[in-house]
Amino acid sequence: MVSLDATARVRRRLATILVIGYRRLFPGDELDRVINLKAVLTEIIEPLTREYGGTVFKEAGDLALSRFDNVVAAVRCAAALRDAIVEKNQAITPERRIAIRIGINLGNIIAEEGDVFGDAVNIAARLEAIADPGSIYVSDAVYDQVADVVDFQFENLGPKELKNIRRQVTVWQMAGATADWPDDVDPWLTASSDEFANRRAIAVLPFVNFSGDPEQEYFADGITEDIISMLAGWRAFPVIARHSTFTYKGQTVDIKKVARELGAFYVVEGSVRKSGRRVRVTAQLIRADTNHHIIAERYDRDLTDLFQLQDEIVTAIAGAIEPELLKFERERIAERPQLKEDAYELYQHGMFHHYLQNKENNLEAQAYFRRALVIDAQYTQATAALAIAVLNAGYLGWSDSAERNFAEALELAQRATALDPRYPNAHFALALISMWLGRTERAAAEFKEAIKLNPSFAAAHAVLGAVLNFQGQSEEGVASVDTGIRLSPSDPRLFIWLSGLTAAHYQLRHYSQAVEIGRRSWTLNNSYITGLTYVVAALAQLGRVEDAMAALADLKKRDPNLTALRTTVQLYRDPAAADHLFDGLRKAGFE
Repeated sequence: MVSLDATARVRRRLATILVIGYRRLFPGDELDRVINLKAVLTEIIEPLTREYGGTVFKEAGDLALSRFDNVVAAVRCAAALRDAIVEKNQAITPERRIAIRIGINLGNIIAEEGDVFGDAVNIAARLEAIADPGSIYVSDAVYDQVADVVDFQFENLGPKELKNIRRQVTVWQMAGATADWPDDVDPWLTASSDEFANRRAIAVLPFVNFSGDPEQEYFADGITEDIISMLAGWRAFPVIARHSTFTYKGQTVDIKKVARELGAFYVVEGSVRKSGRRVRVTAQLIRADTNHHIIAERYDRDLTDLFQLQDEIVTAIAGAIEPELLKFERERIAERPQLKEDAYELYQHGMFHHYLQNKENNLEAQAYFRRALVIDAQYTQATAALAIAVLNAGYLGWSDSAERNFAEALELAQRATALDPRYPNAHFALALISMWLGRTERAAAEFKEAIKLNPSFAAAHAVLGAVLNFQGQSEEGVASVDTGIRLSPSDPRLFIWLSGLTAAHYQLRHYSQAVEIGRRSWTLNNSYITGLTYVVAALAQLGRVEDAMAALADLKKRDPNLTALRTTVQLYRDPAAADHLFDGLRKAGFE
């Protein structure tokens, strides 16, 4: 266990956050695109931020986050950034021009080891996400501080529902010319041909309305658009933009032909049918070159609040698609001979071994991820995956030094979130290592951020449940794990989630349930012994001492030094919870 002085490392303070999105209008040559965006960061964003007294604390390829102590300076910096981009665009050819949008919020932040997080950051990010290209959107908290101080005019856009923000936020747009982009181009959903060559793109076709009810037409389109947004939020696959897929609305399509035209490898299609007060939504994920249906799901619901129903169905569909698609992709690549050193294929080979969850395959997975990063050091997915693999080896006793593994995993996870702050699995990796370092508050915050970025992120819901249990909120922990399992009931990580569910039920004194669930976890993967620990203790608490002793013998065969147990008990915030676990283990003969 790494000894840390959390108080010294975590600070809460009031600050203004700028989230600056900048991207090429047209992708063009990949190398030229990267060089161009890097120049925007180093020649415009970083110098102007420093000039106005701010600090860039996180950046990815097309996103920069900066912090200011002075809200007026932050707003003036945003205006200067926009003007600088306009000037730059006038000096370059149209196909190389940059689209910029900025979100600004004032609020409390949590600063830890050079990183910044909290709702103040999240709201600024949401404002950037909804801003038009060339626009600056500010929250009412910012407007109230600067309206009578700066010379800029602001237009009240009214209260907005920002994604995954509980309260409405009144949004103001700073006056100024916005970019005159072509109507049929969305610079935020454009993916390059190189990306499609190296990543298997997904196209979501407009869901068909079989109801003959115009209201259901809007419902069907809303489901389609939300699925596109949610899948794009994974940051794992390119997602074909809405304006491309909706050209097929109302047509009878040939999946293979459409996929070729769009440059997609996977296609999602579906339908909506209303009958009385019931609605049925179907969705299929198809491998386009073979027309093979990877999954086909049906959702029957009562017609109540259409918006709430839409969110529920979209989350369920995306939750079903994600694990199956990722599983299909890694198995597709693992089954074929490796002919070249390609970062994406190395990453997928690593994921194949990672999900086998034993010591030998963990080492294989790490090796593949490291090879991928030799080729592409900025590869966020491989960085986050390596962080998790290194962490697993540490807390499961598969390495010589858990402390060394934890330190490397933390560095990798922080790097992943810096490379792409919008990649959910990067926050998931940082949450995991924070949990095992005993930083349960930070872990919970990062899990929740991953869920905000991807509400159907089953693993984040499930492991958040374990953190809540460590914090003494076992009932909430059970509910969170149940949500994860409901989103992905056949997930290859199910044995991990079940072990967390076992722990929560044990702390709630539901010993019979703890035994049943823990044994199921053990059956699914007997290399993962966390759940078995609670089975031993629960059996002893039930008075089944002989069964408990037999289970303890199995536990010691897999983990002779009980490394995972000794790491786990230190995570409980309340010493009484750890004592409760040890009480059961002692009754089983553990000393």
